[in-house]
Order: sequence, then C-alpha cells, then structure tokens
Amino acid sequence: MRCIALEEHYATTQFLNGAGVWLKSRPGIADALAELGDARIDAMDEAGIDVAVLSLAAPGAEQLDGPASVRLARDCNDTLATAVQKYPDRLSGFAALPTSEPEAAAAELERAVRSDGFVGANINGHCRGVYLDDPHFEPILAVAEALRVPIYLHPTMPPPAVVESCYAGFSEQVTFALATVGWGWHIDTGTHVLRLILGGVFDRHPDLQVIIGHMGEALPFMVSRFDDTLTPELTGLRRPVSAYLRENLHYTFANFNDEATYANLVAQVGVERVAFSTDYPFGSMRAAREFLDNLPLTWQQRADISYRNAERLLRR
Repeated sequence: MRCIALEEHYATTQFLNGAGVWLKSRPGIADALAELGDARIDAMDEAGIDVAVLSLAAPGAEQLDGPASVRLARDCNDTLATAVQKYPDRLSGFAALPTSEPEAAAAELERAVRSDGFVGANINGHCRGVYLDDPHFEPILAVAEALRVPIYLHPTMPPPAVVESCYAGFSEQVTFALATVGWGWHIDTGTHVLRLILGGVFDRHPDLQVIIGHMGEALPFMVSRFDDTLTPELTGLRRPVSAYLRENLHYTFANFNDEATYANLVAQVGVERVAFSTDYPFGSMRAAREFLDNLPLTWQQRADISYRNAERLLRR
C-alpha cells in the first residue's frame, strides 16, 4: 500500500555549522540529515515509504535574528528544492521560514510553494518566546491559508525562562531530556496549539490547517476537559475548542508508536485527521511502518492513514 510520511527531517551543512550545531554531536543523525540522495531513497525503499515530506530539523531558523533567519531559510529551501527536483516522485518539502521577519517569511512561503512546488511550511515552535497567535505573525498565517497549504508545527526547546522555572534543578542531561523529548517540547507545542485556538487564529482563518506530531502532543487526552472549561461563552470563540482540534488540526505518528495512544487520538479526532510519519532520522522508518502495518485497521482506515489523508491535505 502506498505510504506518505509527513514528518521527515533534513539539514544542510550551513545549518549544521550554525543553528543546528548541537546535532553534530550525534554524527549518525547529522550524516543522515544531510543525506538527500540515493542513500535516503534506499532507506525509504527498505522501509516501504513511497514519499517523504522533508522539513528542516529543529531549531530551524526560528531563533535567529531577522537577516540571519532570512538567509538560512532561503539557503535551506534552495537545497531541499534541488533534492525534490531530482526525486520528484519520492521527495517533497515543507518550507523553512524566517518567522522573526513575518513579511519575509510570507514571501518565502509563497516562493517555495509557487516556484519550487513545496506543499506547506514547517515552523519549529515559538520565535524567541513569542507564539504564532501574536498579531505579528499574521502575514504568515494569511499566506498559508490563501495558498491552501498546511503549517507543520514542530516542537522546539521551550523558552529559557520556562526551562529554568519548570525543568532545571537536575543533571544537565536530565534537564535537557525533560525539557525536550521527555515532556517539555510536547507540552509547549500543545500549549502553542491552544494559543492559536484561543487567540482566534482559526476564526480569522477558518481554512488554515495545522499539523502536529507525536499523536497530538497530549492534546487528545484533554479534549473533554477543554470543552468543559474553555467554553465559547468564556473564550468568545465561534466554536468549542474540540471543533478546532477536529477541523483545523491534523496529527501524525512522528516516532510515537504506541497503540493505546493511537486509539485515544482516533477516538477524539477521527481517523480522517491522522497521517503517517516516522520522524526520520530521529525515529526509525522501518519501525514506524511496522507499527502502521500491525494496527488493527480496516483496509479503508489503513489507506487513509497511509496515504489518502496526506494526499487530501497536501493536494498531491
């Protein structure tokens, strides 16, 4: 069965020598990120992945100042565009954006979509502690909606003040894990989504679609609580929080291969909102594909998650 993976990562040499230098301490990961040629395609073939939608690894360009962010985003998008042109049936791209310069970011998204055929944008969390519900970022959201392309909202390290107040006090290794892969960046991403909803982003942009990974970044578990406590009477929103989670959000596996978590996600948002991903090279393509293949699904459900939901979302 055809398989499209929506959260797959890459990096350029410039990125690894600058904003992504921390990844160079993990040479196996760094090498795999930088590989955009036959070796990546071979790995996809071995795992049964037909199309990988690539996005720049965290922290992306979001934490850089304006000029540096603009230069890095454009360089990375140009590198990715070259790879996509070489393997048009196997690779696709989410644009990196210089979010600290929203007008430039909106222009870069339009360039990447119209000129290079990219299918959306990847934004790595907050921009120096400011989240996308801030009116400052309105040009990015407006262009994404106008182009009818999704934004993949990927986790990043929480703001320094949050790390210090919530996650510090342990060894450096424990603090880092707690603030990132173990808890913090999932909760920060979930909070980011709630800020988008409560800030009225989807009321202003009803056709905007946002993708999040890791089986929903803990949000599905809390859906009934959101509706009980964040009511439209309180928030002034047009709909309950759950409606936005079911109509403006899509969700991927992204290296979270747990059947109980998957069952809760589908129970809350529906199978039509769930798409496949592997989080390569941070996650295993083969393990993710085996997880999908072993889920107790009907043929239609398996096809929806494997490729049809992604095709509808990306208009491929």
